[in-house]
Amino acid sequence: MVKKEYSPAGRSCRVTFELPPEANAESAAIAGEFNDWNPEPMKRRKNGGFTATVSLKPGRDYRFRYLIDGERWENDWAADRYEPNQFGSEDSIVTV
Repeated sequence: MVKKEYSPAGRSCRVTFELPPEANAESAAIAGEFNDWNPEPMKRRKNGGFTATVSLKPGRDYRFRYLIDGERWENDWAADRYEPNQFGSEDSIVTV
């Protein structure tokens, strides 16, 4: 799930990425265009899911994926859309 919260002036947007408990993950990281695809650890929630918040500049799309347990790449099940990537799979897209 992706939640967006724009600043009052609209110059930035806090985007919260949430990986649900159904992912059955021991650990999770988020990687995307906004962090040069360097997986950043997500915080574990009490319900077993994971969350991370990133400030993004509005007016563009950002590709991202989740890295689960350090070995499995997954898309966000509620992304704004998906686009093919160079590895023969798809990336999640968030539009800000």
